[in-house]
Amino acid sequence: MSYFVEYTDDTIKQLRKMDRFTRTMILNWISKHLDGTDNPFASGKALTGDKVGLWGYRVGNYRLISKIDKGKLVILLVEIGHRSNIYD
Repeated sequence: MSYFVEYTDDTIKQLRKMDRFTRTMILNWISKHLDGTDNPFASGKALTGDKVGLWGYRVGNYRLISKIDKGKLVILLVEIGHRSNIYD
C-alpha cells in the first residue's frame, strides 16, 4: 500500500515563487522519498505546538509541512518554505 502526494493551491504557488534549482531539488526529493512510499513517517518528524497533527520534512534549508491521511493513503503538502520562516 503506497502513499501518493497531493499539493494544495498555496503549496503550488510557493513552489512557483522559488528559483529553478530549489524547486527541482524539492520536487526530486518528494518523488524519491514520499511519492509511492509505504511509510511516510520514516523520513519526517511529527510537529508540536500549534502544528500538532502535521508532519515536517527537511530538504536542505527548506521544510515541507504535510498532513498524512492514513485512511486514503495521501500525503497532503500544506506548506513549503525556507526554514527561517516556515514555522511562523
